[in-house]
Amino acid sequence: MGLREVILIGVAMAMDALGLSICLGINPTLKRKNKWGFIASFAFFQFLFIFLGGIAGNLFDTYIVAIPNMIGGIVIALIGLIMIFEAFKKNDKDDSVLIKKSMYLILGMSVSVDALVVGFTSFFEINAILLFIDAVLVGLITLLICTTGFFLCRYIRKVDFICKYADLLGGIILLILALEMIFFNI
Repeated sequence: MGLREVILIGVAMAMDALGLSICLGINPTLKRKNKWGFIASFAFFQFLFIFLGGIAGNLFDTYIVAIPNMIGGIVIALIGLIMIFEAFKKNDKDDSVLIKKSMYLILGMSVSVDALVVGFTSFFEINAILLFIDAVLVGLITLLICTTGFFLCRYIRKVDFICKYADLLGGIILLILALEMIFFNI
């Protein structure tokens, strides 16, 4: 997998975290330390889940059965479709519970579950050092995008539909990547 694909995957994986960052950032009760806690959590779990998914995929590929690109592409396409459908759902949540410290872990892991699947299906063919570097790159992309999202919240607090577009964009990027995996890497 080339640098371009890793960057695209990193951006797509970060869109979930960006959507949540913006939703959290428009909450006026969120303090600066809370924002940094969420940013660090999102970036760390994106890195960790891509890395663990890649290791698990490599072990699965080596000892059980090879994962063809078509299957990986289908799984990534399904994740992209789920992200697109989630973008159009109405979520009415109580924001006050999101400020608790335990939510850093819960939300960090929840926005990174798709990264575990993507790591399993897309990053399984590379060695551990390259996998680690790619996972760090995905984590850094998430860190940068979420930091930007929280920073921009100062200016976009009155725009309600931003979260939908972040998830929608992430889903579209994953669908494009899946199509490339299915049709051009056979």
